Amino acid sequence: MSDKTAIVLGGGVGGVVAASHLRRLLPQEDRIVVIERSGRHVFWPSLLWLMTGTRKVQDVQRDIAALKQPGIDVLKREVTRIDPGTCTVYMGDESLQGDALVVALGAQLAPDRIPGLSEGGHNFYTVEGAAHLYEDLQALREGRVVVLIAGVPFKCPAAPYEAAMLIDHLLRKRGVRDRVELEVWAAEPAPMGVAGPVVSQGVTNLVAEHAIGYHPSRQISKVDAAKGRLHFESGEEVPFDVLAVVPPHVPPAVAQEAGLTAPGGWVEIDRESCETRFENVFAIGDVTGVMLAMGKPLPKAGVFAHAQAEAVAKTIAARWSGKGEEGRFSGNGECFIEMGSGVAGFARGNFYAEPAPEVKMFRTGRHWHVAKVAFEKNWWRSWF
Repeated sequence: MSDKTAIVLGGGVGGVVAASHLRRLLPQEDRIVVIERSGRHVFWPSLLWLMTGTRKVQDVQRDIAALKQPGIDVLKREVTRIDPGTCTVYMGDESLQGDALVVALGAQLAPDRIPGLSEGGHNFYTVEGAAHLYEDLQALREGRVVVLIAGVPFKCPAAPYEAAMLIDHLLRKRGVRDRVELEVWAAEPAPMGVAGPVVSQGVTNLVAEHAIGYHPSRQISKVDAAKGRLHFESGEEVPFDVLAVVPPHVPPAVAQEAGLTAPGGWVEIDRESCETRFENVFAIGDVTGVMLAMGKPLPKAGVFAHAQAEAVAKTIAARWSGKGEEGRFSGNGECFIEMGSGVAGFARGNFYAEPAPEVKMFRTGRHWHVAKVAFEKNWWRSWF
């Protein structure tokens, strides 16, 4: 009898996939525990549809305890401390020690780092923010909508550009687009830059085709919510009527305090095994920082969290059973790029390729939108 315990911190994409695969691979006497403070799993890609009215709040989230795979213990708790040396997790006065630990806490959204950002904008990286953004877009008759990327890195590199194109489509359906200016102001120098110049220029072209203004390399310094004005470090001031926000992302404090992160950075892992410097302590998804050969970090995206989770589950199972090979994350990834009007794009490639990622962007079409809808349905069917 093995009787070991694997602890998974976080109920996002990586946490759900890691826990579910561990349960399938390990004997029933081994315990799988997921700790998720919110008690819910949000399928983040659907938030783009929530913010433009084609999904309801109940469509984009599930109770984390409803995981399809039986035999997984779910604790709705706040992780207050991690001792990676002993695989121990503290939740206030409670503690739990495991034999393996998977840190899938994601990136912490930190809108408060920019004065006025929380008050003036809708953070569409949350369920509540996306829902409120839709309400404001529905009420808008004229003015200016700004999609703001407030800092880098941020998860899902295509998302703010998808958001802008989906907003364009919504406003056209409502018959008010000709009275609304729509712009993207971005802290990054180009869209999806890690994917290479061809993909980056392709996304830039798509934005331009939708008559969306694009202003890269602009760092926001503060938001005047009362006056509806954005203030940038360049000295530029931009008025807005509706502000859709990608907030700054920061590493969770509990991971930093545990000594898992680089100074001022993200959790350091082996890029193939996803193991930290602590034995049997792994980290996956947005909480991690993996530097590529080109000198830029691996993008934060659910597709990578998913693949990393599968690799880590395989490794833990192999180590505990003494059978089979350990898992390896290959660096392959893909993403859809929603454009509205039932049309989408698609990009796929190997981000571990050297000297630079090899990523191809496919011709846009309705079939990619249909594929993304199918992907959403398959997600819920597979895991819940």
